[in-house]
Amino acid sequence: MSHRAWRRIRRGLNGLVLLAVAAIATFPFIYMIIVSLKPRVLTYDPSIWVFEPTLENYVSIFKTRNLLHFAKNSFIVVIMTTVISLTLGSLAAYGFARFSFKKKEDLAFWILSLRMLPPMATVIPFFILARLTGILDTHLVLILSYMTFNIPFSIWMMRGFFEEIPRQIEEAALVDGCTHWQVLTRVLLPLSIPGLTATAIFCVIQSWNEFTFALFLTGVSARTLPTTVTFFLSVTGVIWGEMAAVGVVTALPVLVFAMLVQKHMIRGLTFGAVKQ
Repeated sequence: MSHRAWRRIRRGLNGLVLLAVAAIATFPFIYMIIVSLKPRVLTYDPSIWVFEPTLENYVSIFKTRNLLHFAKNSFIVVIMTTVISLTLGSLAAYGFARFSFKKKEDLAFWILSLRMLPPMATVIPFFILARLTGILDTHLVLILSYMTFNIPFSIWMMRGFFEEIPRQIEEAALVDGCTHWQVLTRVLLPLSIPGLTATAIFCVIQSWNEFTFALFLTGVSARTLPTTVTFFLSVTGVIWGEMAAVGVVTALPVLVFAMLVQKHMIRGLTFGAVKQ
């Protein structure tokens, strides 16, 4: 067998393996779509694959469950959290990337360690503080809690991007009379737009999918989309059709968003990988 034929066979086998992995990874989402399109009487029988699709589950969650209200809450919290986290994270990242001070790396590691805390370890203190300050079941408490894991992530992401930008560019701007603030806003941030984009994408995805804080810190007014799946758990059983429909509606914006910004994400993650 020639080397070219063997390479074609190996490429074909690799393609089959990747196809199998993709099928296994996407099967839960595909099955969720199938269940969401089943009539209610058929959702309890997983052996039925051929049926007449219906949209009654989607109509029900929008009419009787007021899903648009929870979607609006998710959009408000995600947008505000991402903007604030990027702003504060970029400022702190600039300080870590360009200034030297005592125990800088220890402080940077402490900030990173905040990402290691499981949500269940901090949700009770957040609940008590929110109860005492009167911000329980508001957008503000979710924004503040989401910032605890988005800001450390933004700092470490943006620090790497800032460090990849040559110092000579910043020094030239300082010689021309710019202050450090002007260097950051007029030079470094425009040059690190790919990094800002990648960081914003991950902040959006993490905030949109967050479940624990949204479940324990909200009631009805500020509840977000991922937590609405609990509406379909009852003592009489699980309403699988409507729960699957909510899952599809919740996952769809993130999937569309990821597809639209895929190029920006790859460009941001590879930014500075090859130095000139």
